[in-house]
Amino acid sequence: MKLHLTSCIIALSVITACTGNKATLFITACTGNKATLSGNNTETETNISIRGQWYLENIVFNDSVYVRPAEEVPGRRQYITFKDSIYFIQTNCDTFSGIYVLRGDSLSFGDGIMTEIACDNMVTEDALRKILYNITTVDVENDSIVRLNSRNPSEYILLCKATEKNK
Repeated sequence: MKLHLTSCIIALSVITACTGNKATLFITACTGNKATLSGNNTETETNISIRGQWYLENIVFNDSVYVRPAEEVPGRRQYITFKDSIYFIQTNCDTFSGIYVLRGDSLSFGDGIMTEIACDNMVTEDALRKILYNITTVDVENDSIVRLNSRNPSEYILLCKATEKNK
């Protein structure tokens, strides 16, 4: 199977390089599951969509340790935007940006960049730096609430969909 898969990937690379077209390879393994390999597609066969702008409502580390960005800096909406496999976070002070990968309900954040402006209140930034790269799954409720779950069971980020009404 490895030899066949390697041959297919090499053939696909040659075809893509020669034609310049985006190519998609479908592989069916012994389990019968269909996997998609694609040049730049990071969201594969999922019913979950997190695209768009989401307000940071709560960053939870356990029952008694959490950060509510709206309470930390009242009047300043702090948000995360997901678009075309890129995430962008705007806090009261800094911005974060990088690549994310969503497959099914699995979510991972790749290396990114962050501004580091010395602000009076950096609680949200500190919390995001601590939890963001531990996020492993996502739950969506009614297309308006998203929970980004950490590999540590008590940790998560709660997001609320930004709409025209609540912007």
